[in-house]
Amino acid sequence: MIVERTTLPGVGVRHAFTTEQGRRIAVIEYRVGGRRDVVHDDPTDPDRMIGVTLTAAEASALATLLGFPELVAVPA
Repeated sequence: MIVERTTLPGVGVRHAFTTEQGRRIAVIEYRVGGRRDVVHDDPTDPDRMIGVTLTAAEASALATLLGFPELVAVPA
């Protein structure tokens, strides 16, 4: 699976991938405030995304539920 990382100028970073069924799923990580949005394509409109906003704690909890380790940013 390929995860695409796209810088969104003035917003943050989008991490996206395509499922085996051809659906697009992404996490948008905002530079300010630690907010993250989980979005997926709208099956009735390919140009529209539907999402839910998560706090950093909620995003961490979701990652744990999905079986992923928590990612920790390390200062350069």
